[in-house]
Amino acid sequence: MSTAATISTFRPSPTALRLRKVRDRIIESGLLVAALVAVFTTVAIVVVLVYESIPFFKAVPIKDFLTDTMWTPLFAEARYGILPLVAGTLVTTMVALAVAIPAGTIIAIYLSEFAPFKLRETIKPCLELLGAVPTVVYGYFALMMVTPFLQKFMPDLPGFNMLSAGLVIGIMIIPYVASVSEDAMRAVPNYMREGSYAMGATRFQTATRVVVPGAISGIAAAYILGISRAVGETMVVAVAAGLQPNLTWNPTESAATITAFIVQVSLGDLPHDSIGYQSIFAAGLVLMLMTLVFNIAGFALTRKFREAY
Repeated sequence: MSTAATISTFRPSPTALRLRKVRDRIIESGLLVAALVAVFTTVAIVVVLVYESIPFFKAVPIKDFLTDTMWTPLFAEARYGILPLVAGTLVTTMVALAVAIPAGTIIAIYLSEFAPFKLRETIKPCLELLGAVPTVVYGYFALMMVTPFLQKFMPDLPGFNMLSAGLVIGIMIIPYVASVSEDAMRAVPNYMREGSYAMGATRFQTATRVVVPGAISGIAAAYILGISRAVGETMVVAVAAGLQPNLTWNPTESAATITAFIVQVSLGDLPHDSIGYQSIFAAGLVLMLMTLVFNIAGFALTRKFREAY
């Protein structure tokens, strides 16, 4: 049998080719729809927040909302200054990042470059399991264990404070930072490590001067994920930091965050058409904008470091 005859024998029929093209188009369309779900969800969230916030800003001037230092929407003489909630959110986030970013990065470097295979395969699942613990458990851990422990060294520390809440949030997001950073470092090609070793660099120098810069994009993504997770945390701050809006930058004091206020009002009996209830959408809009700013800053830093290296 000739080669041409063999090829013609295995040539698919026109009907089979049409069915294959239809199947490929269906699969491509399904993948496109799956990819657009995230976009549509984000747009829908923004639309809902903006639409529900319009009645609130008709009653409360934006200037007062952004500059007033009192947040008492549930009082008889209501005040709607978002600054106390923003301050509480930023303080707890900064405390959490001060714990999670150094610890997560160090853990990622160790697991990627220094840990034996069996130890890495044991530690990483345990680390990821830590990220699966319900956040309300972390909240009571902060209230019942971390705060009493801190009070041994700081007797004046109140029972509800941002320091213990921030520390526990930092512990909670370590798995996110460490796992994503370790995956990014493991993706760095081995020839970069081998070239560094050939130049006489030690393992530590290779890890810090070659692997980390080579994985900076993934590490920055891990940091952004951690920041977003810390900013949006609800139960830990609601349980351990308190629910009293207090404009302070001192982490040893009690304060409320944006997410804690949203939970507090959402579980109340306020009418849905009241200004107090509509304030949660304005607060949610501010929270979304804060997260957006952190993400943009993270991507800008990623691009800067990528160009530097």
